[in-house]
Amino acid sequence: QAQLVVSGGGLVQVGESLRLSCAASGISFLHYDMAWYRQAPGRQRELVASISHGHKTNYTHSVKGRFTISRDNAQSTVYLQMNSLKPEDTAVYYCHGAWVAIRLQYWGQGTQVTVSS
Repeated sequence: QAQLVVSGGGLVQVGESLRLSCAASGISFLHYDMAWYRQAPGRQRELVASISHGHKTNYTHSVKGRFTISRDNAQSTVYLQMNSLKPEDTAVYYCHGAWVAIRLQYWGQGTQVTVSS
């Protein structure tokens, strides 16, 4: 059974760091493009960062230079290192995986990230 398990959220102060992890099981992780999304209260879910199966990365403008997405194929895990956190980064963060060629996709459960000023 395919599963994406997210961990690493929490409450931090402005300027601090957090690392989110998304551990995949039951999927052929090597073939999946992985991404992190977030959804703040009253707002639509937005793409934060993505990493293709070929390790190409992409970031939304507001997190460039502060967040880093990476993947460990041996561990079937994708990470989001978040530095210099700001209050506007407060949201529920979700992991997403997609095997585009065969139109399979999965979502992990959300994890709350709260940045307090």
